Amino acid sequence: MTQPITITSIASISSLGINTEDIWTNYKHSNHLLKEVTFEGKTAWVSSLSESEKLEIKVLRSSNSKYQNLDDSVLYGIFTARRAVANAGWEENDNFGINIGSSRGATGLFEKYHKEFLQNGTTAVLTSPTTTLGNISSWIAHDLKTKGPNISHSITCSSALHAILNGVAWIRSGMAEKFLVGGSEAPLTSFTIAQMRALKIYAKEDKSDYPCRALDLSKGQNSMVLGEGAGVACLEYGIGKRPLAIIEGIGYATEPLEHNISLSADARCLQDSMLMALDKLNPKEVDIIVMHAPGTIKGDNAEFTAVQQIFGNSTPALTTNKWKVGHTFGASGILSLELAVLMLQHQRFIGVPFMKFNPPQKINRVLINAVGFGGNAVSILLKNTKN
Repeated sequence: MTQPITITSIASISSLGINTEDIWTNYKHSNHLLKEVTFEGKTAWVSSLSESEKLEIKVLRSSNSKYQNLDDSVLYGIFTARRAVANAGWEENDNFGINIGSSRGATGLFEKYHKEFLQNGTTAVLTSPTTTLGNISSWIAHDLKTKGPNISHSITCSSALHAILNGVAWIRSGMAEKFLVGGSEAPLTSFTIAQMRALKIYAKEDKSDYPCRALDLSKGQNSMVLGEGAGVACLEYGIGKRPLAIIEGIGYATEPLEHNISLSADARCLQDSMLMALDKLNPKEVDIIVMHAPGTIKGDNAEFTAVQQIFGNSTPALTTNKWKVGHTFGASGILSLELAVLMLQHQRFIGVPFMKFNPPQKINRVLINAVGFGGNAVSILLKNTKN
């Protein structure tokens, strides 16, 4: 019998914290972690790292002269990768693979260097190597001293879950026994927020209890909020001593483009990806779905319609974390996966405070969705290791 692929460790950095205990504590309360920040004279809701977390990144940057000129997205990746690998007990000579996705990559540095170019007509020596998307995984490989394959990619908001797809594919092929996968994003810049506002999907500057109404199907306006962070998971072949969850199914699909950000009203791509992940499993066996639910009217409703199409009257409990931590673009999928793992471990449903779903009595399987601009959908089905 073929051995399953398991998640043996997961680490993250976001407004939720960096330690598993703190992250779980923050999930258990109903307060959001969003705040108003001023960018170029305009105020916007965001979800940013705490001052203590920023200090951790500052210490990391100062620890190596080569890290001085790296973008925050790279440093977030290095920080979480170190913790995940240490928790998994991996060694340098394991030569594990690495795949880290990002939607925007080094957007902070890119904007900085481009501004200098417009002002001076020249740019810094390290502009190109420090703004290429590939430098996230490459620097993580350098930091961890692994000689396995390292891959970077951008598939917008489904980037982190696409990294899991790649890790599973490498392991199933026999070309690797271990893969480090995840996503990293540092998008809290004035230009990135301006892009989201131009699409008319960003949360308004109001004082509501929950600025991001992710999964609220009755909201009258778009309410997406950007967040920053990273997450990394260790995948292994077989069930080791300390597995966190089993990857029971994977699914993916892409919709034909009608518009640059198009998604059909019934999210056909998500229907296909969920069906693939379920395979022959009865949909009734899924206890929770961690929705992509970015907080937009069309996006949230389309995904909900897709879920109804697949699950019908047996729709599982639905949740999302974007009302609390914002949308971290390419890292959002791995943060959703972390929430799924925590719910499996603690046997507790973490819901959305302004939405009511009956929590399952027992949590055995959790499905995680992600979808990006252009209809790139991924669904990952996790199973409890204790059943």
